[in-house]
Amino acid sequence: MSAISQAERSRLANKYPEVFKQSFFQRWGLLAGLGVTVLYLLFCWLLFNVGPALQNGKWERAAIYVQDWYSWRATPRLRFEDGKVAPQWSSRGQYKAGADIDWLVPHEDGSMTASFGGDRLEISTAQVDVYLGGVAYPVAITSSAALAPAGAPAAMVQSGDKVLVDFGFAGQAEIRNNQVYVQRRFLGWANFLFDPKSPLWGNDLFSTVGLMFSGDRVNPDKSNAQLVLDEWLGNRAWQHGDILAKLMQTLVMAFVGTLFATLVAFPFAFIAARNITPNRTANWLMKRSFDFLRSIDMLIWALFFTRGFGPGPIPGIAAIFFTDTGALGKVYAEALENVDDKQREGMKSVGASPAAVNRYGVVPQVLPVFVSQSLYFWESNTRSATIIGAVGAGGIGLKLLEAMGTNSDWDKVAYMVLLILIVVFLFDNISTVIRSRLIGPSGH
Repeated sequence: MSAISQAERSRLANKYPEVFKQSFFQRWGLLAGLGVTVLYLLFCWLLFNVGPALQNGKWERAAIYVQDWYSWRATPRLRFEDGKVAPQWSSRGQYKAGADIDWLVPHEDGSMTASFGGDRLEISTAQVDVYLGGVAYPVAITSSAALAPAGAPAAMVQSGDKVLVDFGFAGQAEIRNNQVYVQRRFLGWANFLFDPKSPLWGNDLFSTVGLMFSGDRVNPDKSNAQLVLDEWLGNRAWQHGDILAKLMQTLVMAFVGTLFATLVAFPFAFIAARNITPNRTANWLMKRSFDFLRSIDMLIWALFFTRGFGPGPIPGIAAIFFTDTGALGKVYAEALENVDDKQREGMKSVGASPAAVNRYGVVPQVLPVFVSQSLYFWESNTRSATIIGAVGAGGIGLKLLEAMGTNSDWDKVAYMVLLILIVVFLFDNISTVIRSRLIGPSGH
């Protein structure tokens, strides 16, 4: 392709000056915007001390929390009492009293063996032998401390008067002069179906399903299916019944709050719309009211109503109602201001009353949009209701916060998060189907 002549170039420059004579922002605007963005991110990095925060982060603790999401830890304290090693379990109790535990074996001489996969601890009141990679490392037990041997591997650390042993994913051990605190980790969720005090403890999913269809009753007073349901909901460790009740409470909060907000925002939006209500004072007051309601975050409303009504679902419903009334009112008013006036004029030309004009000339145009927006807010509020529940507004959010506060129930946290994800996924698909029926899959 040959180059154009100077005369042709001048002719094109005179005909299309916006192409050949671009302003500074047209030429360098994108590059300048990228530079400003980089400088802003650098400013935020320095202002919020991101580097030191990352450097001082307790990443090993975060790794333990993540592991606790998909695994469980048995945490007995093996106390030295009267020349014997006696296990003491936490209140959560992963095993039934007197149960045979394959990885924790007592011996006739009062000693005990704790297995960690291919490694193990041989525990007595005078010495604890730590086997790592087939090599034994004796830890001496004195009256004042537990002492690691010389030349111990990196997995054994002397920390003050105790010895810490890391077995990787299999667990950890803390050896003291009067006890050995063991954390033994396993994949999965312990006692998810039935707790150790249940008569059905030890049954897995398949045996439980088979039991439900068995003719031999475990409890003569009720069917096996009813017994399985009662024992699963009444699980003392996992509290399925309470968690599901709190989840339903969260869904009710989201639905009722969104429904009330829709019913209130619908008529007030007609007052805020300038083409529907030709009164600037009324328009201004209503729009500012919507601005006030939505400018205060839902979490702040939840804190306010929790102080006024106490913990429970009522503050959550009120918080969603106030916030969504402002947000939906603004969206509805904007939709009303963009309706086609031809239908309204047609209704007016036949002598229809103002109410009839709005009923038949405006509502059919905006109703699909109104319903679509309300469904979207309802779907969004199923997530928001979880957050406001954490500040005392009831629902599964408060249960989630309680589980996090124990610092040992991260598997239960994962369970509740999974339930929330499933509910949000289902509600998202339900609202999508309803919206597509109302306004079509393409949004028209």
